[in-house]
Amino acid sequence: MLLSAKRVGPTGKAYGLDMTDDMLDLARENQKQAGVTNVEFLKGEIENIPLPDNSVDVINSNCVINLSADKDRVLREAFRVLKPGGRFAVSDVVVRGSAPEEVRKSMLLWVGCIAGALEENEYIARLTKTGFPAVSIEQTRV
Repeated sequence: MLLSAKRVGPTGKAYGLDMTDDMLDLARENQKQAGVTNVEFLKGEIENIPLPDNSVDVINSNCVINLSADKDRVLREAFRVLKPGGRFAVSDVVVRGSAPEEVRKSMLLWVGCIAGALEENEYIARLTKTGFPAVSIEQTRV
């Protein structure tokens, strides 16, 4: 979030969201050390974002959605807090084809965002069903 805070400039605001006090404390300490004042760290879960409807311009996430058991709820919450025309930019693992069941059941892989990964077409379908227009996936690694 500290990089996002720099991108939005002094008149913008960035929010960081985490459900653990330890991570929020670490984020706030990093914020203090960086001297960044236009970021606010909120305690909450991605399935229930503690922000009002239509309140943010951009949501970015780095391999967090795959950790949620209720991805549809996460997508609905993201859509709810985004302003009309807002951008949803997520970095997540997406499966092309199918993943063996033993991979999906592995806790180590779950923590590594692999076991909870959606198949590419399913991810696009869920985003579209939620209301996101012009959904696209940009491959960065294979």
